[in-house]
Amino acid sequence: MTKGHLWQGVLAWLCQAGSGFVNFSAPLLITILFDNVLNDYPIEDHPTVMWFVNLFGGVEGWQNNIWLVAAAHLTTALLIAFFVFGRQRLVSMFSENTAKRMKDRLYDHIQKLPYNYHVSAQTGDLIQRCTSDVEQTRRFLSQQTVEIARAIFFTTAAFITMRSLNMTLTLISFAFLPIIFIFSYIFFRAVRRVFKQQDEKEGELSTVLQESITGVRVVRAFGRARFEVDKFIDKNDDFKKLQFKQMKFLAWFWSLSDILCFAQIVTTFVMGIYFVSIDTLTVGGLVAFNTAAWMMVWPIRQLGRVMSDLGRTQVAMERIYEVLDEPAECDTPGATPHDLRGDIVFNNVDFAYGDERKIFDGMSFTVKKGETISILGATGSGKSTLMLLMLRLYDYNSGSITINGKELRDISKEHLRKSIGIVLQEPFLYSRTIRSNLEMAKEGVAEDEIFDATRTASAHNFITEFEEGYETMVGERGVTLSGGQKQRVAIARTLIKDSEMLIFDDSLSAVDTETDAQIREALATRKKDITTFIISQRITTLMNADRIFVVEDGKIADIGTHGELISRDGLYKRIWDIQSMLEAEM
Repeated sequence: MTKGHLWQGVLAWLCQAGSGFVNFSAPLLITILFDNVLNDYPIEDHPTVMWFVNLFGGVEGWQNNIWLVAAAHLTTALLIAFFVFGRQRLVSMFSENTAKRMKDRLYDHIQKLPYNYHVSAQTGDLIQRCTSDVEQTRRFLSQQTVEIARAIFFTTAAFITMRSLNMTLTLISFAFLPIIFIFSYIFFRAVRRVFKQQDEKEGELSTVLQESITGVRVVRAFGRARFEVDKFIDKNDDFKKLQFKQMKFLAWFWSLSDILCFAQIVTTFVMGIYFVSIDTLTVGGLVAFNTAAWMMVWPIRQLGRVMSDLGRTQVAMERIYEVLDEPAECDTPGATPHDLRGDIVFNNVDFAYGDERKIFDGMSFTVKKGETISILGATGSGKSTLMLLMLRLYDYNSGSITINGKELRDISKEHLRKSIGIVLQEPFLYSRTIRSNLEMAKEGVAEDEIFDATRTASAHNFITEFEEGYETMVGERGVTLSGGQKQRVAIARTLIKDSEMLIFDDSLSAVDTETDAQIREALATRKKDITTFIISQRITTLMNADRIFVVEDGKIADIGTHGELISRDGLYKRIWDIQSMLEAEM
């Protein structure tokens, strides 16, 4: 994820190192001021201090030019500001670039996941993984990686500085660090479990919210607003309880870590006074030592927040990699594009969704090139599954499917899906203009092609009646259009596409019978040698096809023309009789 940007993170750490070591020059300046400039103490016992003093002409030079102390402090402040600016700029670039790369990779991978994954995945949860979880990772990289560097370099610089002042007191002060580290690790292990539960609950909450908003018309139509609100409140309440649990953990941690840190400071100060009283530490050394100890405490105390965010980030990364580790859809080795204008042959095809009962059990039939085939069957009989198999959104378990003489598995999936035009019963329209939705089908489509397709789909007239015409904005999922209007726009979009085969999966169900007839008549005049499948429960939609397939119990139960099928007993005739009677009564 950090490929190409890792150098920015490394440079940010180097800036933090520079800031840490320059910061700890302040205690040295305090020592020089108190002990060497004001009190004229010898400095031979402190080589680090002596080296620094000699840079500016020794003790005498400092005493004669007291302004050097102020200049040194100002220089230190400027250097720290420079390093802090560099650190923040570089770490921001590093975290933002990494987050962008992560989002791009996630979105790209989700597009390549098999159809079956998307059928079972929760949309709200996937959105959260691509947004909240990535954002948590970005925050950790931009904030806590700097804190880790700060803790490391400040502790190192503090040890060097404090050791130069008094080794015994340094060991006493640092004795508290293992206790703080162990305590932080225990906290990290405990809070990580809470973060995982919290993230999962937030995913569930996002799913409920997404479903309620996208399905708002259904909710209103069935008067289920109160039910949806109660469901959201329940999920939100579970999420709130986990938030409180997390806050309780953090409250305990901050309280106990404060006790440990202040115990370190008090112990250091008390022991420092004792060493001053026995003349093993100067007053300036004590002030400098305590200043360094205080400067070290904050990044160490922040270790808890770092560990807390690390736990949350680990959970976020696990959820991100759960998606990235899902195997992408792959093609059959050696699969190539192939002309689909030819006979389609199903030979003894078996298929089942996972471990469920078989949908097809020895399905066999042949469709001639350029035929229009209508398919009728009970709900759940596998009508739509036939089309999903031809698009290779699912692969059949056994048997053979050939198109124009080539086995379906040997035809590339990308070519199949580009060459087969399909219109679903519930078409999806994007929240864009009608024209933009239509232009998605073909790059560089001419306006005449758009008009020709919309006239064939009986959509041109109602589109031009809108005030903005083809520039009319379509609401999310096409919500501003009626069901029939959405279906006709979707049909037009598919007709614009250069398709070698057409599939209409109950895509005329929302239009009236007159419009249905007009669309089918227009399709018949333009289809040429394109094989067309029409799936429907409406006999008037099916009756003019070259042949009609009746699907029952995973097999083709009957095949024939409309006249042939109504002349013999069977599912088709029963449905025809029922629909004819209803039409007569109406």
